[in-house]
Amino acid sequence: MSRAFSHALSYPPVTAPSEVAGAPASFPELAVAIDGARRRGRGAQSNASGRYEAEARVAFDDGWQSLDELPAFKTTVEIDTARKVITRNDSPDIGFDRSINPYRGCEHGCVYCFARPTHAYLGLSPGLDFESKLFAKPEAPAMLAKELAAPDYEPRMIAIGTNTDPYQPIERDRKIMRGILEVLEKAGHPVGIVTKSALVARDIDILSRMAKRNLAKVAISVTSLDPKLARSMEPRAPTPPRRLEALKALAEAGIPTTVMVAPVIPALNDSEIERILDAAAHAGAKEASYVLLRLPLEVRDLFREWLMANYPDRYRHVFTLIRDMRGGRDYDSQWGTRMKGTGPMAWMIGRRFEIACEKLGLNKRRSRLTTDHFVKPKGGGQQLSLF
Repeated sequence: MSRAFSHALSYPPVTAPSEVAGAPASFPELAVAIDGARRRGRGAQSNASGRYEAEARVAFDDGWQSLDELPAFKTTVEIDTARKVITRNDSPDIGFDRSINPYRGCEHGCVYCFARPTHAYLGLSPGLDFESKLFAKPEAPAMLAKELAAPDYEPRMIAIGTNTDPYQPIERDRKIMRGILEVLEKAGHPVGIVTKSALVARDIDILSRMAKRNLAKVAISVTSLDPKLARSMEPRAPTPPRRLEALKALAEAGIPTTVMVAPVIPALNDSEIERILDAAAHAGAKEASYVLLRLPLEVRDLFREWLMANYPDRYRHVFTLIRDMRGGRDYDSQWGTRMKGTGPMAWMIGRRFEIACEKLGLNKRRSRLTTDHFVKPKGGGQQLSLF
């Protein structure tokens, strides 16, 4: 029997670490980093318990090197039996009121992902669990058809990719996203997609037909052109060149494309804003947007751990600039400013972005989707007329 075991601690875990000489003195207590071999190809360094759990369990070595006996983190997929597939929101600072997420969790493993805290609702860790314990919704296309067919449904653009990437690796085999697009195309319903995966090019056949009727647009996130930085921050996402190739393929097929410089991280990738926009514009993108790094809830500590493990010399500087743009805090969730930040540094990033877009001819014209083609799916749980 293995001598490795979990140690139960009272929750909540330790608070944010203090800094001494530019490094967090209590950093080792923040979370126990998982051995590199066990988390190979993953973004998070640790797997701390979710915030709703009564106990926090931390693996530690009992001196017999028994942690070496633990298996590597493998991707597992369970079925999500959600009753509805369209999620509604009333946030005043985003341009949609409904969205679809074909999956929960994301194997791309982006360490900065603001969606990580949602795994705590499932009793799982926003750390390594988020990128290795995934949930799929195979019934999503059928549920979508039923919801679109509801008598009181009124069409507006559906956003996909807002809380998990619809084109993450497991989509290659499961094809849930493709099934959703087939339902939307048949119903003449508009859709806006956000992804950082080149797999989106697989569905150009559907997306191009929808685009001809102003029913589809795609935004691809390019965080960095530096392959080393991209691989470290987004370990299982396609490389930046592959994303640019996907942008080009989509644009050549007549699909409105947007490049998202997201997230912008001060002292890490903010120097690349102009180069990313230039590369995307040459690939055919016509629109662009950016989002400042967001560190809600557990994401803050996960990002701290990653930064200390990969760029310890920049830790103090990065967080000083983040706080300068967040009113002295690590994160400010206030509507209207959470995406762009405040203060001189945030202003400068915004002006650089605007000037670069102006020079490259980006955002001169915004693509607009229409609901004019919408036709409620037949059947879909509706009671058919007798006449």
